[in-house]
Amino acid sequence: MHCYRILGSLQDAEDMLQETLLAAWRGLDGYEGRASLRTWLYQIATNRCLNALRASSRQPRTELPDPSFVTTEPTRRGSAVWVEPYPDVLLPDLGSGPEARYEAKESIALAFVVAIQHLPPRQRAVLVLRDVLGFRAAEVADLLEVSEPAVNSALQRARATMASRLPRLDRDRASLPRSARQRDLAARFATAFASHDIDGVVALLTDDAWITMPPVTLEYQGPAAIGGLLRDVSAWHGGRPYRLVPTGANGQPAYGLYIPDGSAPEFRAYGIVVLTLEGDQISAITRYVDNSLMSWFGLPSSLAE
Repeated sequence: MHCYRILGSLQDAEDMLQETLLAAWRGLDGYEGRASLRTWLYQIATNRCLNALRASSRQPRTELPDPSFVTTEPTRRGSAVWVEPYPDVLLPDLGSGPEARYEAKESIALAFVVAIQHLPPRQRAVLVLRDVLGFRAAEVADLLEVSEPAVNSALQRARATMASRLPRLDRDRASLPRSARQRDLAARFATAFASHDIDGVVALLTDDAWITMPPVTLEYQGPAAIGGLLRDVSAWHGGRPYRLVPTGANGQPAYGLYIPDGSAPEFRAYGIVVLTLEGDQISAITRYVDNSLMSWFGLPSSLAE
């Protein structure tokens, strides 16, 4: 989870975890116990992630072309930041009390992970180590082998950037993770989306809701723009009904999406949809078109009709 927050990629995080465990095993004889084993392991993992971010060979993923069937004008063209969803089955315990569960949910939410990708590597590491994991400034300085003033300066800049990119959380309107309220709203979305009931989907959205389709850079805000996009997509698919299989990503409701296969009696995988909820409405829909993600969520590549 720590590596994922810094890297934004589930596969890259898994690779860094394996490198961390291997490095720790090889270096165990040299571990002197001056810091806790936890701190030592986080130091290895953090530095492996920073090295990966700085490596010249680490190139951005190739962008998909803008879909030609979309005629609705996008609200904006976003940056080519690639963040993969994180399966809930791999998440740590969200905590026992409501406050702890909210804090954990904020630090694993897609919006948080996307926002942190806009920080320089060291600021990412400092923010996660200080504000998410709770290390003291002196500990982070030792861990990153920099001065304590450098840590405090990096944290201040990182917090300012995050504040400008993250919407302010309204906890009175937020749903507890995996609550009945959350499940009901997600189920209503799935029913409407599967049957191409565009008006039904739009009725569930906040006035400032977004839909994004990483790595496609087209982004749409507001019920009218989102409704137009969904109608374009529905027309392209000929109105054929979808199937949605419930799952969870980043502590948020999600679905594996399947479309009819015209050449076979089955529904084939068509990516992941992740919902961000605000009270009794949906404030963001993130549509992943990468079918390689399905296996991470334990979802099949196809469904029988």
